[in-house]
Amino acid sequence: SELIKPYLGSKYKVTEVPKSLIFYMSKHSGPVNEIQWCPVREQSHMLLSASMDKTVKVWDAVDTGCCLETYSCHSCAVRAARWSSCGRRILSGGFDSMLHLTDVETGKQIFSSKSEFRISALKFHPTESNVFICGGFSPEVKAWDLRTSKVLRVYKAAVQQTLDILFLPEGREFLTSTDAVSRDSADRTIVAWDFQSTAKISNQIFHERYTCPSLTLHPKESVFVAQTNGNYMALFSAQRPYRINKKKRYEGHKVEGFAVGCEFSPDGTLLVTGSSDGKVFFYNYHTSRIIRTLSAHKEACVSATFHPVLPSLLATCDWAGEIKIWQ
Repeated sequence: SELIKPYLGSKYKVTEVPKSLIFYMSKHSGPVNEIQWCPVREQSHMLLSASMDKTVKVWDAVDTGCCLETYSCHSCAVRAARWSSCGRRILSGGFDSMLHLTDVETGKQIFSSKSEFRISALKFHPTESNVFICGGFSPEVKAWDLRTSKVLRVYKAAVQQTLDILFLPEGREFLTSTDAVSRDSADRTIVAWDFQSTAKISNQIFHERYTCPSLTLHPKESVFVAQTNGNYMALFSAQRPYRINKKKRYEGHKVEGFAVGCEFSPDGTLLVTGSSDGKVFFYNYHTSRIIRTLSAHKEACVSATFHPVLPSLLATCDWAGEIKIWQ
C-alpha cells in the first residue's frame, strides 16, 4: 500500500482519536466476531474478519475498502481467526469444532483437524510460530504444533468454557479467562498457566463475580487489562502474582453478555473498547478517564482495533455483520 510506505521507516507517532468514517464494509451476512490487522507491517493494509456466517474474509481496509477474498472452509460459525506471523496463512476455529490453517493466496487448507469441542479462542505462541493454543466449550485448553498436526500439551481447568487466551511476553506463561463453574467462588475466572509444564500458576487473580470475555496486553508496560461483564475493564500486573490495580477502573461502556474486545493503541496511551450499545469508547490509559466516544454502530460493537503502522486508523465491527474503518 502506498499509504503505508511512508510510515514503514519511521517510529510510530502519537495515536489520536479517529473522527471520520473512511470505509463501510458489509459483505458478511452474520455477526462479525473478530477482526485483526495483518501483523506484517508491509502487508498491514489487510484486515481479517471472522463471522457467524461461517466465513473468514480478508479486506483491503486501507486503500479501497474492498473484500479481497472469502474463505468458506467451516460448516458453522467461525468464532476465532488469527493471522500467522508471516502473514501468509490464517488459522481459524469454529463451532463445527474444526481447526483450519488456510493459505491466503491459494485458499487451500495446509492443516485441518477436528477438535473435541467447539472452538471460541485461538492464539499463536509469540516466539514459536508453529505453535498455537486453542480453547472453547471444554474444561481443557490445548497447545498444538502445526508441524506435526498434533496436540503438544493439555491444560486442565475445572471450567465450562474458555473465553479468551492471552500470552504474556516471551510466551513462558499465558492466561485464560473462563466461564467458571463454581457459583460460590469467583476466583477461577482468570487462570495463569506455565506453558511448558502445563501447571496452573494461579487461579486467584480476579475476585469479582464477573466473567471476562477478553484480555489484552499493554504494548510497553508489564500490565494487562480484562474486559468484564460488570461493564468495566480491570487492570492487572502481568507479572506474578498478577495483582489487580484497585486505583484504576475503566468504566462507562456496556458489555451485557457480548464478547466485547478491548485493546491498547500501539503507543500504549489509549485503551479502546467496543460497547453493546454500538459505541466505541476511548480511555486515557493513565487516568482511566473517557477521552471520547464514537457512535460507530447501531448494533453491539464487539471489536475495535488500531492499525499497527498508520497512527489513528481504527477498524471496528458489529453484531449486524458490518466492519467500519475510521480515521
